[in-house]
Amino acid sequence: MTPQSSGALTTMRLLAQGRDLRTVAPGEVIFQAGELGNSVVGILEGEVRIDWAGGRESERLGPGSTFGVGALLDAPHLRFGTATAQLDAQLLEMKREEFLFALQELPMFALEMLHGLEERLGDLKRASGELSGPPPA
Repeated sequence: MTPQSSGALTTMRLLAQGRDLRTVAPGEVIFQAGELGNSVVGILEGEVRIDWAGGRESERLGPGSTFGVGALLDAPHLRFGTATAQLDAQLLEMKREEFLFALQELPMFALEMLHGLEERLGDLKRASGELSGPPPA
């Protein structure tokens, strides 16, 4: 499972205050590859598996991780992967306007999210054989 900083989780908890959260059970599909997406998802509790390339590649994400950010970058956006809860999970979903407001109110959220995306990309490249060597310290 890709670890995230405690700072990212703390920031996400601040963003979640007073908001409706999505609760998912193990095995529940959060979104599927090919679906239209319009929100980014943050994990407050639990674990989510993302399957890529028709299930040939996957990653596990835990508290403090975000996924589905592509939906905020281009519209309309089709999801690239399938996200499935592995454990009971509490999720924070943000549409573009909510996400932009969050970045304005808590700028560190953007840096934490970019750092997490960089780590995930490196993990995926290593898993697919595109990179060799140990993960960065």
